[in-house]
Amino acid sequence: MPNFAIVDSHVHLYDIERFRYGWLDKAPKLKRTFLLDDFDRARGGIEVEKIVFAEVAIDPGLHLEEAAFIQGLADEDARLAGMVAHAPLEKGAAVEADLLALHKHHILRGIRRLIETERDPSFCIEPRFVEAVKLLPTHGLTFDICVKHWALTYALELARRCPEVTFILDHIGKPDIRHGLGEPWRSQISELAALGNVVCKVSGVITEADHARWSKEEVKPYIAHVIEAFGFDRVMYGSDWTVSELTHPYPAFVAILDEVIEGTSEAEKRKLYRDTAIRVYRLDG
Repeated sequence: MPNFAIVDSHVHLYDIERFRYGWLDKAPKLKRTFLLDDFDRARGGIEVEKIVFAEVAIDPGLHLEEAAFIQGLADEDARLAGMVAHAPLEKGAAVEADLLALHKHHILRGIRRLIETERDPSFCIEPRFVEAVKLLPTHGLTFDICVKHWALTYALELARRCPEVTFILDHIGKPDIRHGLGEPWRSQISELAALGNVVCKVSGVITEADHARWSKEEVKPYIAHVIEAFGFDRVMYGSDWTVSELTHPYPAFVAILDEVIEGTSEAEKRKLYRDTAIRVYRLDG
């Protein structure tokens, strides 16, 4: 385990008594309130210095309320240092009003508009969506790309069309670990890594394997590939807690990462577990 405090760049927090999250109806194991006290119990002996909240696919129309709720939690616990909020980027330039409303929350660092849940993921390269994404740098915001492996081609195209935007690829592009598929995921990861404006979040990996029968030997080659492709300057650790609870306890993924990066330098380990997230999400200010 790391001998220093880490930064978790992808944590979900939610309160089902206050808000509606329709997707939880299909995930009964996760259908309860999860807050920072629950996170502390889950992380076990892993010391976490800073946390980045990632939007939780709250029901439509509630994203501004979600952001205010998370800022309230951050006001009570300084570890909650960053927020990747939802914004309806399909609105095109009209999303400016949402971005301005979100900006009153001082932990706002980025935007995520889920792509993986769309029947047609090509909507993210429609003119209005691209127009909205191109607004993000003017607000000092990054964009988290969350797609399944079969939609990485659209993630590539979006990143190419918006070279001024910093993109963070969530969950290493959700490869089909369950069926052991490597291509075209491997090649597309290398293509994304060749773009200087893309960073890869090493998160949510085990949940792409068989939930009941996964093994670390299945998972490790996928992690190794993204680290080799992007390099330690452009990879960051994320737990994907609470979704990670579907497959493994919090420390288990950290242990697997430690095996993958065994033999690397202290500086490289710190980049994966801390430094990249601090730099990309601007968590030091």
